[in-house]
Amino acid sequence: MKQWLFSLLLLLCAATTAQAQFKSETKYVGASLTGLGISYNGSERFKFGLQAEAGYFIADYWMVRANVTFDHAKAYDNIALGVGGRYYFQQNGIFLGAGAEYAHFSPNYNDLRIPVEVGYTFYLNHYLAIEPALYYKMSLNDFSDHSTVGLRIGLGYYF
Repeated sequence: MKQWLFSLLLLLCAATTAQAQFKSETKYVGASLTGLGISYNGSERFKFGLQAEAGYFIADYWMVRANVTFDHAKAYDNIALGVGGRYYFQQNGIFLGAGAEYAHFSPNYNDLRIPVEVGYTFYLNHYLAIEPALYYKMSLNDFSDHSTVGLRIGLGYYF
């Protein structure tokens, strides 16, 4: 019984400290290991990538953000620029995100994609957080070959 109450108290403390970071005018920078992506098409099943992003909370729990992504797969490299938004749930640090992304695949193919994501913000201290997320990027030009599902894990800095 004591362990259960202690766990509940710890969870409540973590939830209340996380709320302070999601307030209006908070800034955000982050870096992620994005690869870990598994495509459901037959051409490429595994890729590896890096993502850098920056954001700004325009209102409590609402962040606008921009990102740059580099993905490497066996048959191609991909550089993407994107914009979007996130909504952070007040109670627990879970977030939902969506946006638009322009991608250039080597050697000579361009694509417009719609990424959506769901993730969790786990704070290490008042500013630094580990952020795992699942994402889906739907290709508007070639749905079957360039849409992907993946896992991302990163570090976020809220200031």
